[in-house]
Amino acid sequence: MGENPFIVRLRDDSRFDWSGFDNAVISVGDVAGLGRLLRENQVDRVVLSGGVARRPEWREIRPTAGILLKLPSIVKTLLSGGDDAVLQMVIKIISTLGAKVIGAHEIAPGLLATTGPFGGQKPAEEDLKDIRKAAEAALTLGKLDVGQGAVSVGGRIVALEGVEGTDAMLARVAALRAEGRISPRRKGVLVKLCKPQQDIRADLPTIGIETVENAKRAGLAGIAVEAGRALVLDREAMLKAADEAGIFVCGIDTSLGGDMIG
Repeated sequence: MGENPFIVRLRDDSRFDWSGFDNAVISVGDVAGLGRLLRENQVDRVVLSGGVARRPEWREIRPTAGILLKLPSIVKTLLSGGDDAVLQMVIKIISTLGAKVIGAHEIAPGLLATTGPFGGQKPAEEDLKDIRKAAEAALTLGKLDVGQGAVSVGGRIVALEGVEGTDAMLARVAALRAEGRISPRRKGVLVKLCKPQQDIRADLPTIGIETVENAKRAGLAGIAVEAGRALVLDREAMLKAADEAGIFVCGIDTSLGGDMIG
């Protein structure tokens, strides 16, 4: 779109070097500070990106008087609400501060997953069974507002994503396999789905080269994500790594029922 972004980083949560962009850092929960930055930099649209390692403590939440009047439940929600409730509150906060939240896919539609295999590897018949099983589990998990991912090995769910995130879940699968609790003869599949009730402007399921590397360590055959409702980062590098590892990556359409790949 030819626009220069202004990056707002969360203190202790940003691993990347944003020195090439106009940027600032705030503490998690500093609503007043966010409002000031948006005004000073004339920001009218906001894209939420990346994860947040921890919730703010009550003393870290610094709302403006206007926010407290319009959103009296802000403190309770940020401290103890489910992930979707917190995201909805963040979107409301940003709206109240005068900006509009838009999805990353709205400014970079090429990041969205498409239906079918992405690279040179394709799922085998037993992989399709694992995709269906893990998709069923991920859908149930999402309805509970817990996580977005599940791993099925040989038609058995061996891991569900919690607050630790996808990479830590895959590390658990790798550990289970190393302990002999998962058969080395069966590989398995990671599936990530958007939660049914989720606002797609924030926290879409995301995969990248790290996901492929962790899936390889976990001994999986492949990765499947929801077409049109998941983001694929560094697609070219990710697919190169996946092809070299013999891992398939594909987009699935849950509306197709048993034939999710089309």
